[in-house]
Amino acid sequence: MAVLNQYGRAFKNPLRKNLLTQKVAEPGITSIRDAWAPSVASGLTPARLASILQAAAEGQLHDYLVLAEEMEERDPHYASVLGVRKRKVSSVVPTVTPASDDARDVKIADDVREHLAQHDGFADLVEDMLDALGKGFSQVELLWGRSKDKWWIDEFIYRDPRFFMFDRDTGREVRLIDQEDMVDGVPLAPFKWISHQARLKSGLAGRGGLARLVAFGWMCKSYTTKDWIAFIETYGLPLRLGRYGPSATPEDVEILFRAVANIGTDAAAVLPDNMRIDFEQIANGPGNDIFEKLARWADEQTSKAVLGQTMTSDSGSSQAQANVHNEVRHDVAASDARSVSGTLNRDLVRPYVDLNHGVQARYPKLRIVIEEAEDVDMILKNADRLIGKGLRVKQSELRAKLRFSEPDADDEVMGGAPVKKPTPETEVQHRNQADAPSVDINAAMAELEGDLSSTWEDVLSGVLDPVVALLQSATDYEEAQKMLTESSRKWTTAP
Repeated sequence: MAVLNQYGRAFKNPLRKNLLTQKVAEPGITSIRDAWAPSVASGLTPARLASILQAAAEGQLHDYLVLAEEMEERDPHYASVLGVRKRKVSSVVPTVTPASDDARDVKIADDVREHLAQHDGFADLVEDMLDALGKGFSQVELLWGRSKDKWWIDEFIYRDPRFFMFDRDTGREVRLIDQEDMVDGVPLAPFKWISHQARLKSGLAGRGGLARLVAFGWMCKSYTTKDWIAFIETYGLPLRLGRYGPSATPEDVEILFRAVANIGTDAAAVLPDNMRIDFEQIANGPGNDIFEKLARWADEQTSKAVLGQTMTSDSGSSQAQANVHNEVRHDVAASDARSVSGTLNRDLVRPYVDLNHGVQARYPKLRIVIEEAEDVDMILKNADRLIGKGLRVKQSELRAKLRFSEPDADDEVMGGAPVKKPTPETEVQHRNQADAPSVDINAAMAELEGDLSSTWEDVLSGVLDPVVALLQSATDYEEAQKMLTESSRKWTTAP
């Protein structure tokens, strides 16, 4: 059976199994793929940034990808929030479900779980895939190992996105930059790559990275940080003012000037008795916090872009507000997890199954599921309150909320009703109860009802017979009603 790609079509280039165990995108000094790149962020100006983003929009991604890398390296806040978003997904243990309950499908799923989901490098693989959040796409090379009848993954190798380009016709096909075709690149080898693209917005992957979204704010923050430091250097320290008397000579003034100039670094000076140095504190002005405000504003915009909110990453928010915004972060993480799971099933699970078990009609599913955080304390309080009002609750469900397992019979446990050891008296009582003949409750109730219903006519006949005779003598309803009214005046209550 022919090997097909994720779209059910034949690969553009044939599957070459001998390449699967070789590294095909190694950088080198003499290679077109250079591991080192000159800085783009140093001396960045608005005009230069505009040209970088315009070139990226036209498919020339090199400088944009370098800038995206440097933004993570130079801005602690951007690196922090981007790392939080990545680790929200990479820290989750994946699950693998078989394609069906068939024994063969279950066996394939167990194989995928053991060799892929439990691979030592799986968590790092997910973080490398999520490098696409900042840059728009990421490429991980699969280095396979093999024996006579088995294939496995030796290593997941992250490759710098600068080594890749998109085709010029559609802008959607990722191609490897190589000496074989230095203009258009070469197609990626089948079963050799995990190609993940961040679905942050519709459109081309080269225009979908977070770095493009936050680049302008990052540049503004870079400017304001430099200005802030310059402001602190000039006005952060008190003004050192030297004073000399009218009899001071030019040599005395020179001595005083050197003392004033050096006191900022040496913190010491020697002066004649007729000279002194005063420290004048600069009063707080209306503009001394403008740089901090601009830097904080830029950080808040970055938080919104990366996490979808600001309250769990910035100070000044209440716990209740932060909890609300954590829900937004859950939605973002769940979306990332679905996207990563889809890529893994396409580029990792399917090749692994095809190589080891042959092409299948259906494949197992590897999923990374982000569970929404629950307020366990509130659940327990409500459960305790409702149980006190008669609600019956399964212990297993409450244990699951607390992540507690069911204790075995020989486990040492805490809580619950104490277990009383049987005494000789209770053992005798239990044996007597066990030996006593069982009673059919339903049969006993039926017998009691029969006894009561058999005597009701004899008991009530003295009361009902005169009323029945009176009604039988009446010719219509009005006459019967009149006769009952007149007769009721003569009735008396029994003593």
